[in-house]
Amino acid sequence: MAARPDILFLVLDTQRADRLSCYGYNQPTSPHLDAIAAQATRFSQAVAAAQWTVPSHASMFTGLYPSEHTMVQSYSVLPSHRPTLAERLAASGYYTAGFCNNPLVGVINNGLRRGFTSFLNYSGLLTSRPNQAGSHPGLVGRYRQWFKRQLAGVLNQVQDAFARSDTLLALSFTPLMVPLWQTALSFKGNSPKSLEDTANLLINRAGVAANQPIFAFVNLMGTHMPYHPPRRYIEQFAPQVLADRQAQTFLQRFNGDVYGWLAPLTGALDDHQKQILDGMYDAEVAYQDALLGQFFQRLQASGQLDNTLVIICADHGEHLGEKQYMGHSLSIYNELVRVPLIIRDPAQRLQPGTTVDRVVSTRRLFHTVLAAAGIANQKELTLDLASDHSATPERDYVFAEAIPPQNVVNLMQKRQPELVKTMACDRVRRAVWMGQHKLIETEGADAELYDVWADPTEALDLSAILPENVEVLQDCLQAFADRSDRALAQASPSRATDYDDPEVRRRLEELGYLED
Repeated sequence: MAARPDILFLVLDTQRADRLSCYGYNQPTSPHLDAIAAQATRFSQAVAAAQWTVPSHASMFTGLYPSEHTMVQSYSVLPSHRPTLAERLAASGYYTAGFCNNPLVGVINNGLRRGFTSFLNYSGLLTSRPNQAGSHPGLVGRYRQWFKRQLAGVLNQVQDAFARSDTLLALSFTPLMVPLWQTALSFKGNSPKSLEDTANLLINRAGVAANQPIFAFVNLMGTHMPYHPPRRYIEQFAPQVLADRQAQTFLQRFNGDVYGWLAPLTGALDDHQKQILDGMYDAEVAYQDALLGQFFQRLQASGQLDNTLVIICADHGEHLGEKQYMGHSLSIYNELVRVPLIIRDPAQRLQPGTTVDRVVSTRRLFHTVLAAAGIANQKELTLDLASDHSATPERDYVFAEAIPPQNVVNLMQKRQPELVKTMACDRVRRAVWMGQHKLIETEGADAELYDVWADPTEALDLSAILPENVEVLQDCLQAFADRSDRALAQASPSRATDYDDPEVRRRLEELGYLED
């Protein structure tokens, strides 16, 4: 049996696809990712299963849509009967390691860390560091380690409480608290250190058995708000911030306004404000890309890249004022759910240097990793992204769900109840992709239909022009929603992708969505 590959699962938290050069962006934000993509398979229409961190990561870790795995709130806990990707790989002999900069994944005790032999956290009240390879601490060292574990347990409980309490969450957004958790608590973590530690594990393999493959999950928070990239990237992508006092004031206010990262805008950003945010976001993308370039260069020089399945993706994107939205809490537009997905497969199960244009869900990364590791069952193999797509259940449609984080909605209800009503901030949004079309349904609102090929920014709603398409896609989405709602109510989700009503399928074929 051939040696199983190492697997690097790299999540670029909050990374929009349309801000990478290899996805057609007109700014040179990602030369190093572009180089990786040129040797890999790039998916041009990858869709995140959810619009924010917790449900999206849970979908990638379980292969399920949010209403199936039920991880839809900050206080959610992954059901024990849902095996995670790390659990499956660890059970098959992989050394599983996490290097995480997002506190919602690496700090909160929600089950997303299940199955990891080692999980290093770089954000929050107490960051963790690797054990020194080959060291044997004495009595004092063992006591320090014990004390650190006890302190970590207490602090994790504190951080859990903030995630689960509306009152504590509101407190954390006050002007007094924001500087504390952004700086002292290292909110965005430490990307350089986490990449260094990941490379050390993959290259030096300290603590890993001979011939044991490694699964390394990495989450980087470089493109998440607030924006503080190094000066040289600001000079390149947002020079007005260095020269304009008004721009500096706006950015300072924006970086400190955590509530403003969550709530929709009451009016559109002016051109100057939009230019500032776009430039600073681009600067963060470019800085993170430079770090990734150094990381991959090191893996390449060591020869380790030749036996590593590399998956680069995002959990979601980011609104920067489009359609009056900010951040990534509420909408299901492309700014949030269309994400980059690049896979470099040393076994060449996916053809290098190619682009896949069909719509695919990032939940299928679960199945793809299991297949690469040689442990996927027959049903899971049908959702492997490297499989024969003509035989996959998702050849026809892909879904995404935007279930609002309740603690965010509660906070908005206290501050801007009218905005909650006018922007439907408390409503569930779901979308289905079929052929070139995407249908969005928001509870209590008219459906929206977009051509994702001709109109990637979703500027033209086609629902009034193509009513037949809307009707048949609504039937398809309704079947998914019914099962989703039942799953959430029962907390024992069932799969929703086997919906196969003959009449709906006949109408889909008539409209050209399905092949006969």
